[in-house]
Amino acid sequence: MKKKIFVTRKLLKENEEKLKNLFDVTLNKDDKIYTSQEIISGSMNYDGILSSVTDSMDADTILKLSNSIKIIANGAVGFGNIDIQAARQKEITVTNTPDVLTDATADIQILLLLGASRKVYEGRIAAETQNWKWSWDFLLGKQMSNKRLGILGMGRIGRAVAKRAKAFNMEIHYHNRSKLSSDLEDGAIYHKDLKSLFEKSDFLSINCPATPDTKNLINRETLSYLKENTVVGNAARGDVVDDDAMVEALKNGTVFAYGLDVYNGEPKIHSEYLKLKNIFLLPHLGSATKRTRWDMAFRATKNLEDFFSGKKPKDQVN
Repeated sequence: MKKKIFVTRKLLKENEEKLKNLFDVTLNKDDKIYTSQEIISGSMNYDGILSSVTDSMDADTILKLSNSIKIIANGAVGFGNIDIQAARQKEITVTNTPDVLTDATADIQILLLLGASRKVYEGRIAAETQNWKWSWDFLLGKQMSNKRLGILGMGRIGRAVAKRAKAFNMEIHYHNRSKLSSDLEDGAIYHKDLKSLFEKSDFLSINCPATPDTKNLINRETLSYLKENTVVGNAARGDVVDDDAMVEALKNGTVFAYGLDVYNGEPKIHSEYLKLKNIFLLPHLGSATKRTRWDMAFRATKNLEDFFSGKKPKDQVN
């Protein structure tokens, strides 16, 4: 008998067909974002859940899941939306989908830094209104080439950003939980603390994971370490940044411009961000290429397949 899998979001057609061949699947045909209660009731007496980053799988939700649930295969590089301790208590295996979205997300991070630094938002408004004319000081931005790039979080995506930044002849600096081996550093300069990194950075790329330790890591104190007029890009997680502190920094010139693809409580966006001009916003497009989304769902499916065939999933996180 096929195992029963509850899928929380609509997947690409090919991925859904693959799942249906392997499991007894309940799909989300309308792509509705389920509430916690809908996930609990919808997955009752199922064997596993294929979740997405939009699902809030907090401790209360997980502890109320049916005892038949043995695995949550998260279709995302991270798993900050899942309470791992509660899953462990409930004896539920959790997996993610690392690697497959590294290149797509690194591309977006470069886009965020460029879009913010070159005043793309203001330029788009000027072009749409057809109310502009060239002058020597029209929408002057900051040039990325030959500058110092600070990378906060030098994991797979951080290193992919560094690789791309070298095409701009940028000098790479980074802070990580630990110093990388020389081959992974690839010439990047390690900083043991945030203050040292921020003081050196003309551009700052936020690429650290969402953990209790990184929540509001970018706050009034740490923002004060930045050089004046730093450009910041965030394609990691919204809760790494204290939004009120960032708004203040954008207004006082500590931060020249901020490009972001992730938000606290998304899809809602801090109201002040929508009023500022020195900001470049994207609607969480980090993994939004067809190939990447296909790979993410395929990887989550493979984790389910391995688990129910008695193998340890390659991407198990607990």
